[in-house]
Amino acid sequence: MSLDHGILTGTRPGHVAAPPTWLVVQAGPAELTDYRRLRREVFVREQGLFDVSDHDDVDDDARTVVLVARTQDGTVLGGVRVHPAPHPATADRDLGWWRGSRLVVAPSARQGAGVGAALVRAACALAESVGALRFDATVQERHASLFTRLGWRSRGQVDLLGHPHVEVDWPIERTRRLVAATKSPLGSLLAGLAGPDGFRGDDGAPVPGSDLVAACDAIIPSMVERDPEWAGWCAALVNLNDLTAMGASPVGLLDAVAARNASFARRIVSGLREAVQAWDVPVLGGHTQLGVPAALSVTALGRTTRPVPGGGASVGQSVRITADLGGGWRPGYTGAQWDSSSHRTGEELRALGGTVATLSPSAAKDVSMSGLVGTTGMLAEASGVRAVLDVAQVPTPEDASVGDWFTCFPGFAMVTTDHPTASPGDLPGFVTSQVCGDITAGSGVGLRWPDGVVTEAVDGHVTGMGAT
Repeated sequence: MSLDHGILTGTRPGHVAAPPTWLVVQAGPAELTDYRRLRREVFVREQGLFDVSDHDDVDDDARTVVLVARTQDGTVLGGVRVHPAPHPATADRDLGWWRGSRLVVAPSARQGAGVGAALVRAACALAESVGALRFDATVQERHASLFTRLGWRSRGQVDLLGHPHVEVDWPIERTRRLVAATKSPLGSLLAGLAGPDGFRGDDGAPVPGSDLVAACDAIIPSMVERDPEWAGWCAALVNLNDLTAMGASPVGLLDAVAARNASFARRIVSGLREAVQAWDVPVLGGHTQLGVPAALSVTALGRTTRPVPGGGASVGQSVRITADLGGGWRPGYTGAQWDSSSHRTGEELRALGGTVATLSPSAAKDVSMSGLVGTTGMLAEASGVRAVLDVAQVPTPEDASVGDWFTCFPGFAMVTTDHPTASPGDLPGFVTSQVCGDITAGSGVGLRWPDGVVTEAVDGHVTGMGAT
C-alpha cells in the first residue's frame, strides 16, 4: 500500500569531509536488500514514521531505480529511490514527472561524510538522464536546508504522517537549454531586419503586394554529411511544413546544394527528388556548388489570401496541438527526430498541407528545432502572452517519452491557438488534434501537471525579437 509520496532525510551540516572512501552506484540485488533493511532501521525503528514497514507501491514499480552509497567492501551507507511520480496519470506512461524518495543515511555516515548530499546530486543527474521535465520530492522539514543548499526550490509545507515536511523541486533545464542553443541569439542577430508588419519571426513571410508566402530553411551540415538522402527529404519536409503553418498551399521550391563532389551531391538530390515527387511540388530552380563542405537549404513558395501569423494569440484562447503520431524515431536520431513522414503516401502527405487552413486559427507555428515547448514559447513571445500546456493532454506517441517528445523535431506537429469553442474542422483521419493548454497574461511557457502544479519550462522570451 502506498502511504506517502516520499520520506526523505539528509545529512546534517558538518565539517569539511576527507576524500570519500565510498561510491554512489545503482543498486544490485544484494545492495537493494541492504538499502531496504537500512530504511526499516531508520524510518520504522529510529524515527517511528511507520509501524511495521515502509514498503510501498513504488518499491514494486519496475521503473524505480535505487541509488546507493557503498564502501569498497560493499557496506551500504545510504540510498535513495528515483521513480515516476505515483499518480494515476503516470501509472502506465512516462509523463516526464519523476520523484526522489526514501533518502536514507546510516547513523554512522551522517557526520560530515557528505553521503546524503552525494545521493541527492546523483538522483538529480539520473532524473535528467531519463529525460524528466519535472523532478520533485517531499522532505522532512528539518532536512529541507540540505536541498535548498544544493539548488532545490521550496514549494511549500505539508503535514505527512504527523510530521512537518517541505515540498521541493529540482529545476530541470532541458527545455531552457534547447531554447538557448537554437533560438535565443536571434533577437540580436536579426536586429534591423524586421519582416512584414504583423509577421515577426514567422515560419514564412508574406510577400508584399501579392498572395505569395516565402519560407526558407537550411539543414544542419553535419546531418547532410551523415545522412544525405534523409537531409534532402527533410529539406522539403520542413519548408512545406512552414507553408502549412502559414495556411498556404505550395507553389514550388528553390534549392541550394553544396557538396564535396558530384557523387555526394547526387545522394542529396535523390532525397529531395523523392520528397517533391511525394508532395507533388516542383523544384523551380536553385544552385549547386561542388568541391566545398556539404550544405543544403531550400526556399519554398506558397499562396494564401489569409496568412496565419505566429503572433496572433490573445489571452483567453486555447492552445491546440495537431500532430501526426505515426512512425517512430529515425534510426540514429532516437530522442531527437521523430519520422512520421517517410512511411506516408503522397496523398497523405499532401493532405497534411491543408491542416492549418482547415483549423483557421488565430495563430500557428510549426514545431521545429526548438521542440514543442520552445515553439510554443515563440508563439507566445510574438503574441505578447503566456502559454500554459497541460502535460497529460498533449498528444504524444506511445513509443516516445514526454520529455523527448516535448524537445524533439517531430515530422509533423502544429501549435495553434483559437477560441475555446472553435471546432477543428475536417482533418485527415491519421492526425491527432487536441486542445491541451491556454493563453494567459504574462510571458514564457508553463507546464501544468496532473496535480495542478505549474512548472516553468521557458522563462520570458525565446528569441528576444519581442511581440509582433
